[in-house]
Amino acid sequence: PSGLLESEFFGYEEGAFTGAKKGGKMGKFEMANGSSLFLDEINHLPIELQPKLLRTLQEKEIERVGSTGTIPVNVRIIAASNVPLDKMVKEKTFRSDLFYRINVIRIVIPPLRKRKEDIPLLADNLLERLNFELGMSVPSISAEAKRRLMGYDWPGNVRELQNVIERAMNISRGRILEWEHFKNYFDNKAINDGLIEETSEFSLKKLKDDLEKRTI
Repeated sequence: PSGLLESEFFGYEEGAFTGAKKGGKMGKFEMANGSSLFLDEINHLPIELQPKLLRTLQEKEIERVGSTGTIPVNVRIIAASNVPLDKMVKEKTFRSDLFYRINVIRIVIPPLRKRKEDIPLLADNLLERLNFELGMSVPSISAEAKRRLMGYDWPGNVRELQNVIERAMNISRGRILEWEHFKNYFDNKAINDGLIEETSEFSLKKLKDDLEKRTI
């Protein structure tokens, strides 16, 4: 809850508010001192808390809720946002000075629809992880199923892919995941088989081999 964010970030002193823990509590910035702190979906940070975060980053010190003193901290911030922060700055829902302070090294992670060549590797990794988490032993995903999965645009990105694989695992009853275990999910959803067939790794290799033969 937004009302508790300040005490979660910066900690609080004993008696700072009703229900405060005896002896106070260390905040996330103190816990991460000398290390890194990952702020996921920073775009949801309340506007009233943004100046205090900016001051912490600028001055490298925090002030616990209910305290009159400051505590020095040296924390590397890694922030993630699922919407463009520069757009929020223009809409005045995110402070421009905080945006420029955290926008030092920017890494843009493309949506899954723009990196479909990753889908076979991600699918294998997710299958291995889900086998461990669910106590299952589904051996693999068929080449045809992977090819067809690459034809979908995945608006839910990797989370949606994980959900679809987990769903198929429960349907397959421990067998290799074939397209038949996935296809019901894609009813009324657009899948472009032809595009994937032309741009798949196998087809690109074939084109390269054909070119090499013609050159020789």
